[in-house]
Amino acid sequence: MLKQPKTQQYSVAWISKLADIPQASWDALAMPLKTPFMEWDWLNNLEISGSASGKTGWLPHHLTVWRDKQLIACAPLYVKSHSYGEFVFDNQWADLAQRLGIEYYPKLMGMTPFTPAEGYRFLIAPGEDEDELTGVMVSAIDHFCDRHNISGCNFLYVDPEWRQRMENHGFSAWLHHSYVWQNQDYQNFDGYLGAFNANQRRNIKRERKAVDKAGLLLKTLTGDEIPQPMFGQMYAFYENTCDKFGWWGSKYLTKQFFEQLHDNYRDRVLFVAAYDKEDDRQPVGMSFCLYKGDRLYGRYWGSLQEIDCLHFDACYYTPIQWAIDRGIKTFDPGAGGRHKKRRGFPAMPNYSLHRFYNNRLSQILKSYIGQINEREQEEIDLVNQALPFSQDDASD
Repeated sequence: MLKQPKTQQYSVAWISKLADIPQASWDALAMPLKTPFMEWDWLNNLEISGSASGKTGWLPHHLTVWRDKQLIACAPLYVKSHSYGEFVFDNQWADLAQRLGIEYYPKLMGMTPFTPAEGYRFLIAPGEDEDELTGVMVSAIDHFCDRHNISGCNFLYVDPEWRQRMENHGFSAWLHHSYVWQNQDYQNFDGYLGAFNANQRRNIKRERKAVDKAGLLLKTLTGDEIPQPMFGQMYAFYENTCDKFGWWGSKYLTKQFFEQLHDNYRDRVLFVAAYDKEDDRQPVGMSFCLYKGDRLYGRYWGSLQEIDCLHFDACYYTPIQWAIDRGIKTFDPGAGGRHKKRRGFPAMPNYSLHRFYNNRLSQILKSYIGQINEREQEEIDLVNQALPFSQDDASD
């Protein structure tokens, strides 16, 4: 634990293991958030499983602020030696830095590792002066980066309400987009289908029928309904998908990470498991989602064999049906957009926040980020204009 001099009534400490921060203290700040990915169990699982570590290029270095022995603010942060597992592709900035003779790595990263889901922010206790504590934390980050010759600080997939506060503290906002389904108060799955034009309604029905004709039954399991071995099975599906599609460089999570979720995180987990109707002992395919409050998040999927349309049903249609039944308002199915647009996932803006400590790089960022964001907004608009929705075509 690296301590710094007290700032008024606050004491700032950098901590290299989440396990060194009391879970109850951390979760008192994280549990009120809408996202599940800032909670102690999820982040600690990443560390103790070896998924997020110095060896994998995600060196934990968490910022904490204390009043006496009470944790009043914190931020999960990582020193990065590469840009893998972020899903915000800053290759152009790294290439520019190289041409300018600037060392781009290491960089300081604020996000939940390997998790492209909106919601990152500083965790600050209710009743505290949020702007004052934000200033304390930004100052500590600036001091840390200057002291250790770190090129920049980046926060990815940030909470939209927090973004403006950080822009006021000098961070530049970079616009991106994700594909997020929104529940328009659908009463059932037919209500969801009714939002599409006739052609796409037929396509979705055909895709679900293909899974049924293949002799498969999809089941949803949550919490205590999930047998312990299923978490290890999910890792096998995840590993197989990474290997099959050549994503070996994206196999970020260890088997231990998945297995640990049974004991300390299964109440957040939704599995959509596909079984042979004549043999339901072992799933032949499965998707892995998490939920909290009125939000659902898709993470990973896999299958033992190629089965027509199973991916669409396990990753989109059955989770949407489950979400509608439980009043879920939004469903973020994860990175990528190739299959999502045609299934009713509009492009939704999200932002990352950036500060470079090299003056030349900082000036270029500030000069061009407005144009970059304008082009991204144009892309969002074009995507959403092409969605297969219909307001008046009710025939089938």
